[in-house]
Amino acid sequence: MEGQPSLKSIPDDELLRRLSDLTSQSRRIEADLIAHIGEFDARRLYTREATPSMFAYCTEMLHLSEAEAWLRILVARASREHPVLLTMLRDGRLHLSGIRRLAPHLTRANRQSLLKRATHKSRRQIEELVAELAPRPDVPARMRKLPAPRAAAPPAVSSPGSGATARGDEPVGPGSTPSSVDSLSTPGGAGAAPAPPLGPDPVSVVPVASDPRGERVEPLAPERYRVEFTASAELHAKLERLQALMRSAVPDGDLATLIDLAITEKIERLEAQRFGRVKAPRKSLAETDTTRASRHIPAPVRRAVHERDEGRCTYVDARGRRCAARERLEFHHRRPFARGGEHSLENLVLVCRAHNALLAELDYGKEKMARHRRWAGLFSAGTTGGTSAGRHAEDSEPRPIATARSPGP
Repeated sequence: MEGQPSLKSIPDDELLRRLSDLTSQSRRIEADLIAHIGEFDARRLYTREATPSMFAYCTEMLHLSEAEAWLRILVARASREHPVLLTMLRDGRLHLSGIRRLAPHLTRANRQSLLKRATHKSRRQIEELVAELAPRPDVPARMRKLPAPRAAAPPAVSSPGSGATARGDEPVGPGSTPSSVDSLSTPGGAGAAPAPPLGPDPVSVVPVASDPRGERVEPLAPERYRVEFTASAELHAKLERLQALMRSAVPDGDLATLIDLAITEKIERLEAQRFGRVKAPRKSLAETDTTRASRHIPAPVRRAVHERDEGRCTYVDARGRRCAARERLEFHHRRPFARGGEHSLENLVLVCRAHNALLAELDYGKEKMARHRRWAGLFSAGTTGGTSAGRHAEDSEPRPIATARSPGP
């Protein structure tokens, strides 16, 4: 923006502080907005503004999107019955998405224990908590052919009582089903007065939110999940072949069982390749030579490091918080291999790719690592993966290292 200094000139520590402060301010403002929407809604002041509902006022006058309006009205109505929700939203213990999922299950009797369990939980974790409170039955395993995708699919349309609902935090528009904000009544039992409706329209437009890949994972009950995805014709054919080949082991051809067996086998193979995890190791760590013969890390060492570090990044920040990443893990030397570091258990740690890059810059400097990445990119751009050119680039420059400490015993 004109007249304001560029963020590029702000030191790292100052930018970190500002971002934290702005996040706290944003939460306070959001909580105040929710409180005002709740009071405005309760007084039905939207009628003075030539709008028939709170939903219409939020979208037409405040220019919120349908999703923003629906979610905030739902949270505002729930917070009038449970004011603690605003306090937890303001200080960051709960987020809008979490409140949206908890609201239908909150009562005066359970809110203290339930909100304590939901504190600082992600949306997925709160979905699992709700599935524990209100478990749903398993869905049947099935495969069916979907219609060919259209260029621009129109939004789904629902009428009252149709049972159509939006996924995630997407809005259910005016006059939608009992799961929507229209019928959100005071939690806590029968006889509660229903909240004013969002709108009187008999038909509502329901934008359906979905993963662009057609994937969905939804907890149904403790330890039970509903998983949906769109398969190609090739994958469908492979699943049928797998059913045929596994009839002796899985007579009913249950898809969940077959996929479980296939994924388990694939995980075992990958962990054997990357972390040396096998059922019958050929060598123990004591029998393994960890000297600097090559960059290859012996399987017993990889296996021991992975077990010690619990299959998780070992980076620990200044406040003592350990990185939770379990993806894109790599083995790195405390004392760099390029500077004489060996493949010993004490010299190796697991680090995720992001912290690997950070620690490499701290050790070698940002400019040197930037030059290394550009140079390595020139080789990889003109070659296929795993070529000698790419390996030469790794060997001729210092590799990123990690100085993170391993967890205690």
